[in-house]
Amino acid sequence: MKHVKTVRQAKSEHVNPIERREAPRIPTSFGLMYSGLDENEVLMGDGTVVNLSKGGLGIRWNHPVKAGMNLTLFLYLPDGDDPLFVLEAHVAWTKGRQFGVEFKKLSLREGHRLHAFLFEQHRQ
Repeated sequence: MKHVKTVRQAKSEHVNPIERREAPRIPTSFGLMYSGLDENEVLMGDGTVVNLSKGGLGIRWNHPVKAGMNLTLFLYLPDGDDPLFVLEAHVAWTKGRQFGVEFKKLSLREGHRLHAFLFEQHRQ
């Protein structure tokens, strides 16, 4: 009788160790303004949102920021309404002329508005 050794491989999922996003980002393009403090100096800039999710967004900027900074954001959604206001967003990364932020403080109203916008984008 021949004994055959079988090797069971654990089920593996492809996980990018650098990818920490909890929700997929959708590509988009609309304007925003941002402000924060950089070594006790007020920083103000504007740019373009290049991708968006319920937890954060990617930005192409005109004024550099540093990873770890907290910013206030005004997102000019293409719906034509007043800007969506994000009280606090944390700069998670920077690379070249882009950076990514994670939303930290968003009012319930603004959160609902963001979710409605994302829902509409997924339907298209």
